[in-house]
Order: sequence, then C-alpha cells, then structure tokens
Amino acid sequence: MTDDNRSWPNQEPDAPRRAQWPGEDAGPAWPGESPRRATPPRGNAGPSWPAGGEGGQQWPGEQPRRPQAPQGGAGRRQPPPPGGRRPGGPPGSPPQGFRQPPPGGRRPEPEPEREPDLITHHAHNGTEDSYDPYDDDRRFDEFADDVEPQQELDEKGRPVLSPEQRKKRRWKIIRRVAYACVGVFFVVPAIAFVITYFMVDVPTAESVAALQSQPITYYYADGKTEMGKEVPKSGNRQLLKPGEIPDVVKHAVYSAEDATFETNSGFDVTGILRAVFNQATGGQGGGSTISQQYIKKATENDAPTLTRKWTELAKSFKMNNQQSKEEIITGYLNIIYFGRGANGIQAAAKSFFNKDAKDLNASEAALLAGLIQGPSKSENQEYAQRRWTYVMDQMVANKWLRADERAAAQFPTPIPKNSNKEQNSGKMTYQLQQRIKEELGAKGYDETKLFATGAKIYTTIDPAAQDAADQAVQEGMKGQTDPNLLAALVAVDPKTGGILAYNYGPETVKDKDGKDAIGQDRANQARNPGSSMKPFDLTGFLKMGGGLGDIFDGSDNRKFPGVAKPVRNAGENESCGPQCTVAKAMEISANTVFYDMVFNKVKPSGVVTAAKQAGVRTTDEGGTATLFAGDNNISLGGGRTQVAPRDMAAAYASFASGGVYHEQHFVSKLTNAQDEVEFDENNIKSNPAFDDDAAKSQQIAGNVTEALKPVIGHSNLDCPPGHECAGKTGTQQYAPKEGDPASYNNLNAQTWMVGYTPSVSAAVWVGGDGNLPLKDSKGKPIFGSTIAGPTWEKFLSLYLKGKPPEKFDKVAPLGKDVNEVTKTPSKPPETPTPTETPTTTPTETPTETPTETESSSSRTRVPRPPGGTTPSLPGGGDALGRPPGQENE
Repeated sequence: MTDDNRSWPNQEPDAPRRAQWPGEDAGPAWPGESPRRATPPRGNAGPSWPAGGEGGQQWPGEQPRRPQAPQGGAGRRQPPPPGGRRPGGPPGSPPQGFRQPPPGGRRPEPEPEREPDLITHHAHNGTEDSYDPYDDDRRFDEFADDVEPQQELDEKGRPVLSPEQRKKRRWKIIRRVAYACVGVFFVVPAIAFVITYFMVDVPTAESVAALQSQPITYYYADGKTEMGKEVPKSGNRQLLKPGEIPDVVKHAVYSAEDATFETNSGFDVTGILRAVFNQATGGQGGGSTISQQYIKKATENDAPTLTRKWTELAKSFKMNNQQSKEEIITGYLNIIYFGRGANGIQAAAKSFFNKDAKDLNASEAALLAGLIQGPSKSENQEYAQRRWTYVMDQMVANKWLRADERAAAQFPTPIPKNSNKEQNSGKMTYQLQQRIKEELGAKGYDETKLFATGAKIYTTIDPAAQDAADQAVQEGMKGQTDPNLLAALVAVDPKTGGILAYNYGPETVKDKDGKDAIGQDRANQARNPGSSMKPFDLTGFLKMGGGLGDIFDGSDNRKFPGVAKPVRNAGENESCGPQCTVAKAMEISANTVFYDMVFNKVKPSGVVTAAKQAGVRTTDEGGTATLFAGDNNISLGGGRTQVAPRDMAAAYASFASGGVYHEQHFVSKLTNAQDEVEFDENNIKSNPAFDDDAAKSQQIAGNVTEALKPVIGHSNLDCPPGHECAGKTGTQQYAPKEGDPASYNNLNAQTWMVGYTPSVSAAVWVGGDGNLPLKDSKGKPIFGSTIAGPTWEKFLSLYLKGKPPEKFDKVAPLGKDVNEVTKTPSKPPETPTPTETPTTTPTETPTETPTETESSSSRTRVPRPPGGTTPSLPGGGDALGRPPGQENE
C-alpha cells in the first residue's frame, strides 16, 4: 500500500480509514504513482483528480492547473506544483488532484461494512504504512506554501539556520535572559523583602534612650585604678513630642540629610544609586534617608554588611507604614548627636545657643543640622561654616527659605563651649575628659557610641606624674599676685607618645557675672613659643648637613636684606660675637644666629617640616598649632607661629626618644562593657622622625640634645639627681598698646620651658590669655627661667624621684664637630644674599583668644635681671611690627 492517507469528500483527514475490499477502485493516484486498488463506489462521487501530468477536471472558479512532470520512481508520491492546493486552504490540506466535495454537495452514502485487511497481512505483504492519524496534517506540510521545507544539517548535525531564523533565535535568548534577570533582581528580592518586612521590629525613641544610659569608666595608666565614671544625667537628653519641633528646624535637617523625607517611603532609590555611583567613583555622600539613619542610630548597628543594610531598608519601610512622618522626624531629632555632648535637638539648642529648640531661627537651625554629619568637628570653625552655607543654600533650593532671607542671614556665633554645661560626675577633670573624647571621636568612637557600649577607657595618665604636675604648678604659681597670670604643664612618655600628665590650669573660674564656670584648657591653646622654637631651626640645619661647629655671626643689631629693622639679641650675655658656633648660640639663645640660619640656609619651610616631623600638629591635621612659613619670624617663634604646650611636649619627646616619632595620645586601650577590645596601643603610629633611615634620625636627634644640654645650666636650672636632661626656654614680649605706660615696654606676655630626660618630656607655659603685660610677685617682668623654668624643674624632681638613673645615648656629630672648631677665626663669614625677603609685619590670624597686637614702637635695652634671667629686647621683634629678635631666651 503506497498511500492510504487520503480522505474522502466530507471526511475528516484524521478520521480512521476503513480497509478497502479487494478489487475496489482506489481512485486517482498521484502523478507517476501506480494505480491503486479499486474500492466500491460511495455514492455520488465527485470529480476525480487527473492522473499523470494532465490538467484534469477543475472546480468552478478554480485557477487552471499546470501539468506536472513525474519526479521519482513508481510508487512515490510527487508534490503538486506551486499553488496546487486551493487558495486559502490551511497548511497541510490536500493538494490539487485529490477529490473535493462539490459546492453544495451532500455527504456520500456510507459503503457496506466489510472486514478489513489484517495489519499483519500488510506487514507480511510489504504494504505496511506508518500512518498515524494524529499526524495527518503534517503529511502534507512539505507541499504547503506556508510551511518551510525541511532544513539542511551541517557537518555536526545541527540545522543550518537562515539569517531570519538566527535573528529570531537571538531574540529568543535575549527574552529568556531578560525573564531571568527580572526574576533574580525583582521578583526574588520582592519576595524576600516581604518576608523580612514581617520579621523585623521597629524600635522606639524611648527604648533607644534607655540603651544609651550605660556609664563610661575611665582608668589610669595602670589599668586598675579608676579615674572616674561618667553617667548621663537626666538633663543630658530631653525627648520632645511630635509637634514641638518647629518647621524651620525640620526643613534645615531635611536640607542637610534627606530633602525627599516627606515623600519617600523610608528609602530613596535615587539616593541609593547616587551612593553606589559615589562609591564606585571615589566620591563622597551616602544614600541613607533620615528613616534609615534613625534605624541605624536606634539599633547602634552600623556594620558595613549587606545584611544590616537589607534589614535597615525593611525596618525603614515598615516604620514609615506604622508611624507618621512627624513621629519619625521627632524621634530622629531626639536621639541624633550634634557634638558638645548634646544628644537630641533640645540638648543641642541649649549647648550651642542656650535656648530651647522651639526658639531657634533658620540660621541657627542650619548650623545644627550641618553638624549632624560631623559632630566631632563642632568646634572646627571652617567645617561648621562650610556645612552651614550648604544647608542654607539647600533650604533656598527646596523653597523652604526665601532668597532675600538667605542673603541677609549671618553665620550664628555659638556660646563658648562648656559655658552652659554642668561638670560631669566622677574625679576626672572636665577638660581632660573632653580631650580624651575628642581623640576617640577622631577614631570613630563618639560619645553616643561610648555610652551605648558602656565603654571602658584605659588612659595613659600616670597618677604619680599627674600628682607631680599639679604640685609643681601649684608651687610655681604660689605667691603670684598678677590676676592675668596662668600656667599649664603637659608631660609625655618619649617611648610611647602617651600623655603622662595634663595640667591645663584652674578647673573653675569666675565669669563676668561672678559665677563659677569651667576653666579653659590652656594646655591645648596655641601661643607664640618664642625661643623654644629654635631646636626646630637646628633640626632643619642638621638635616641639610650642618653641624654644631658651624660658624655664624652672633653679633647684636644685625641687618638683613629686605628686613626693615635690625635683628637684635636679648642682651649683652646673649651675643657671642662675629665668630659664634651653633652650639654656643643655642646655649645663650642668640637670636641673630638662628634668624640668619633660617633666613639663608634652612628657610621657613624647612623649620615647618622639622616641627611637623617632631610631632607638632597643625590645624589642618587635627591640632591647634600654626606654623607660618610666609616670613622668617618662625625662626624665633614669633609672628603667626603658635604652638600649644601639649604639642611642644610631644615634639621634644621625639628628641628624647632618639629620633623616633610616637603619635601623642591619651588612650592606650578601649573596650566595651564586656571587655572586648576595640583598639590598643598597637594601633598607635610610630616611625623614624627626621629621616627614613632610623640611624640618621637618631643622629639628628642626638645632636640636638647635645646642643640643648648646656641650656639647663645657663638658665640656672638643675636636672634631677642621676638623670641627664636637656631643654630650651622661650619668651614672647608684650606688644604695647596706645595709652600704655612706658614701663609696659619691658614686660612679656608668654614664657616657656620645654625639656626632657630619656624617660619623660615636659612643657611648661606661663603667660596670659593673649597679649597682656605680665609681672611676677615683685612687680618685675617674667621670663622663661623665672616661673616656667622652676616649675619644670620641680615636676621632674618629683616625678623621677626614686627612679633609676638615666643618660642619653651618645651619637656621632653631624657636620663640623664643635670640639674641633677654633674659637677665634680670623674672619667672620659673610652673610649671603637671601633669595627671599621675609615679611616683618604679617597680618594677624584670629584665634580663640586675643593675640599680640602689632606695634612699631622701639624699646630701650635694660640690664639682665638677676638669677640668670634674660631682659626684654630693646626695639626687638618677632614680626609684630618690631625688629626680629624680641624673644629673650
């Protein structure tokens, strides 16, 4: 059987066919096909298909057929010509030549039933057909116009695709990848977010405040003796209620932290994308909304993990669904830290402006809002003003402030720090506590985190050293009657950089109304160091290859090109003639030698570098010092150059340690309430100070020490028994004001003594709060060797009493050896022409306290007072409008 798949008129192509009786007329065959067996007539048979290539009979309206040529052997069906099937027929329909029902024809009468051939007969006779009635449509696909022919295969058995098929295949892959991405990045996260949403809880502001009530404990350097505890008092934080925070405050905070707070759902997709971009490009700025920040502060969990961020998003979204925006912003402003120990907007308003939050104006609110990102920088004027400007501009951009109001706004001036703050509980002094907190804040541990963890702070303060410092200052200032006379003493361990003692002046003072107020930290305030700056001149000179045996002109009243007035020494005993070694100049503090050394050799920038390498921290490095390289007055510690006592003690410690710099610090270790260590002294920075080569750095420091050792005896001071010591005094002259009596011309405003042994470096400052004329108990001018020197000597004798003897390590001399230099050379060296002209009247830099006032008046030289002190400089100057050389020691 060659083809039993054709259907009769009105018969479905899939319908099972009955078997044919023998001798039955099989109907027309395909062109070239052998005649089929006859089948019994089935009623009104329609027209039959033609055999062979004849056109055959056509239905009315049908297009003429084209004869076909036989293709293939006998018994093989041949495809009809193109268009051989009826127009509009479905794919797989019989081609032309098959019997079709006539229009309007009726269904043929069924034929008599007869027994079909057995299938086994077909298999036996070789006439079996693999016909499957369910594949009936596909049998004719190869003859259909709209069905593509079977594709060819390449050598690997894969179908050869046409360009259109390849394009379809690519788009199919793209669609599937897109579906997968949608599932991975949208569907799965959405499901996970919903699950997380129902699992997390949202904290309340009251529960957060309760968690922050753990005390902070401070310990002395021994790690056992408790210095005191700090427990937040009930007034430390005041929770405001919704509606009590004015709109101007809220708008300022929105402008600083989250401008879309009122409209977002707890997180800002744009902000997140912006944060990702900033992280990828090295920019700054996060994507957290106020709600997210509130969650982070409330849980005290700021771990940089995806888990924390994910749960934070869910909590933030849930909080925005459960609480109103007014409740959220109120809770946020109740717990956020603003600096100055103020948690919450109410405490901040009191601490910075001594008013309630409801009374803040736009300018004050903008300052507080700007400090949220950096509360530890609340006293940094530059940072505070930059943030204030940004917030004010954003308020205008968001139409919360009119442009004319912005133009008229002035930067608000906060009240002095601590003037409205009660002293903390415990034995620790307040200012020392603040310095410790500032240090921890710079490391990322602000007060809020310390309270939240119940921090245990192990300080470097040695109780024996602190007691010695307090006693020395008390005895040194005993009997002094000048009410403007103040003192400070700081001691540093040269081996670690740890601050051993910190006496910053009186703990309490009287304010202008006669009420008790917390005293200022004089140990952390920068002053003109005077001649105590000269060791850094020498350090720069030694780094260049100079030596203690080099010769300079130490004559008095020397003139320098470009300097309006002559440089003078403090007196006859401070001049060493035209042939003066560096060592001798340091011993007697000859101003002209060190002015010459910096003017022609080291340059002011070289002094700045040496001071920073030793450990002086400038304002741009988190310290308080100003090292001005714009003129040569830095050589004598005058002009704009100002350094705090704590920095001087730390810098001289680098000489005492043999040229090793150790970062000054108050905290040796920090743990939480469970004694889990956050950091210890292993994290403290340490490196060779003056040269990358440790041996060279040690040699430089050793030569400086050799030059400073004779200064102690010259200043009528003594080292503790069994201990070698070295140091330098310094004096800054008072700058007279109009209307001052003539006697003020000889008075001084600042005095210093800075020195060290191998185990301790100490700096003592005695002076006034700015440019004030100071007198001792006898009404005479004060000098570095009259009050500061004896105070320093007393401290060392008390602290080192009973400790093993110690000496400095010996080092080889650098440059010319002073022991080999002829004392009376035949001709003094000529002063080379400088390459720059120093400014002798620099503009004053505003500071926290009044500084010396510029003046151009001259002075009359006076005799050196008894006791080895140095008289004030006639016509001297440190660039305060006077000739250089005014500092006396």
